[in-house]
Amino acid sequence: MLVRMTTNADTPQAQRRRRAPAGAAVLREDVTEAIRAAVFEELAAVGYARMSIEGIARRAGVGKTAVYRRWRSKLHLVLDLVSAVAVQGLPVPDTGSLEGDLRLLYELTSRALRHPVAGQIIPDLQAEAARNPEIAEAMQKALREGQQSVASGIVAAAAARGEIGEGIDQDLALDLISGPLYWRAVVVRGPKLPKGYLAGLARATAGALKAL
Repeated sequence: MLVRMTTNADTPQAQRRRRAPAGAAVLREDVTEAIRAAVFEELAAVGYARMSIEGIARRAGVGKTAVYRRWRSKLHLVLDLVSAVAVQGLPVPDTGSLEGDLRLLYELTSRALRHPVAGQIIPDLQAEAARNPEIAEAMQKALREGQQSVASGIVAAAAARGEIGEGIDQDLALDLISGPLYWRAVVVRGPKLPKGYLAGLARATAGALKAL
């Protein structure tokens, strides 16, 4: 029987030291966040078609290698960021009434959609989605799932309070809750919303949901 001699290099501590990744192999979170922020800024500035890894890296203050170590291409980078929006979503309002919840949701959503960066990025990505099925799928997931979780929470709370029926059509409810504001802010993109518009929209939507 052969007996293998154990040296200091073979101790568990030494093996752990050999397996530990070098500092260069660790993806720094601050660099990742800087790249993500640069992507939003670059999208707003030049649009998806003209956006490049070089421009993103330059805006983030990093080398191209830092970007490619995290994402294979600008498409994968944008898909990752758009998908993350669906995960984060908006908080579910809890004001104690259906109309109050809807009004708070509309205020938060309107503020987000009217942000200068979002106002430039969303229409550009929607146009790109018409040509790119992967972006179309990611956009649909982000916009629909993000709103669906919030709308479902509002509907469930209203049903628990007895403001609406238990068997309400969830898809129709989502269309009623989300459709009008997105149409006004993203599609029409008209001037600033008139005073009282969000309150009126919340009141009308609450009435429509109660009538289902």
